[in-house]
Amino acid sequence: QVQLVESGGGLVQAGGSLRLSCAASGRSVSYYDMGWFRQAPGKERELVATISWSGGSTYYADSVKGRFTISRDNAKNTVYLQMNSLKPEDTAVYYCAARVRGRSYDYWGQGTQVTVSS
Repeated sequence: QVQLVESGGGLVQAGGSLRLSCAASGRSVSYYDMGWFRQAPGKERELVATISWSGGSTYYADSVKGRFTISRDNAKNTVYLQMNSLKPEDTAVYYCAARVRGRSYDYWGQGTQVTVSS
């Protein structure tokens, strides 16, 4: 079983930066693909970014491409999301998730709130 805990959310002005962390426990996630999702009030959850187990492959939603960077440190069992040039529309609860390649995301964190003021 994998437990995921996000941290690093908060309130920031537009144009600012935040770095989210997702710490895994219970099992090494070195061989898990990891993803960051977000859900804004009244909207469906959307995929923000993913990173393969090796870190060699990443994906970004068009809305964050060029502003967000996903990375991982398998030695620390942690995944990060560096968010730069934040916009009010980035306001959401951000969730970390893990999956075995080829399967759905089975493990989820509790989420961390990101609020970007204009």
